[in-house]
Amino acid sequence: MDTVIVQLPGREGHVSGSSDGRPHLLHLGPGETADFGRGGPGSPVRITLDDPGVSRHAGVITAAEDYWRLSNYSGHATYVVENMEGAGEHIKVPPGRLGAPVPFEFSRVVLPASDGEVDFKVFAPEHTYLDAGTGVPAGEPTQSPFALDQTAKYFLVLLALCEPRLRDPSSGAIPGVSEVLERLRPLEGCHDLTRSAVNYHIDYLATVKLRLRGGEERAAGTSRKRAELVALALRFDLVREEHLALLRPSTPRDRVGSGMHG
Repeated sequence: MDTVIVQLPGREGHVSGSSDGRPHLLHLGPGETADFGRGGPGSPVRITLDDPGVSRHAGVITAAEDYWRLSNYSGHATYVVENMEGAGEHIKVPPGRLGAPVPFEFSRVVLPASDGEVDFKVFAPEHTYLDAGTGVPAGEPTQSPFALDQTAKYFLVLLALCEPRLRDPSSGAIPGVSEVLERLRPLEGCHDLTRSAVNYHIDYLATVKLRLRGGEERAAGTSRKRAELVALALRFDLVREEHLALLRPSTPRDRVGSGMHG
């Protein structure tokens, strides 16, 4: 089971692979490690940060069960791990710190560099959550096959895709990226959302969170991918009518179109 996924630096865009066959993502299971830094002749690193201001062996990340740890091998530089879903939330990993736990699902690791900073992204998509209304069970807890964080932007994207069907089960409408963007931008924390970010979250849902069959090979942002995400989410009640409260109040047009009143 992959518990940590690294988006290799300099490979921005969609979660899926690139057209030239080089992977965008590095998958790590529990206990596996990936070193990062500038690297050097005869001593490559798995995550290359090509900047003369970065140490050849700057540190290492280690995958745990549903989180990861960061070790800072630098003797002078502090690294910052940002929560990409938070409002400025971050942790600092000082020089020489080993095994600092990182609790965020979406993280950006930032290192000082000769020309400002360099970074790479780390995802911990296997975060588990206790089902609402259940107590703490005896023995091993049951893990959901679809671990979704309802506070994450990707969940809002999935909810916006499913909204027409949630409001009117007979509707066959599936919003496009522009419609999702228009729906979410008024929300707190989504004012700076972009088309690229929406497509990114759709890819993340398809390839990592909901694991659509053939999702990695399929072109990103297609109507088929959005349709399959909606079908799967509604089939297993991953988004429900009560989740609509996370969106801004519906407009009169929404209510008329879905048969809602009041």
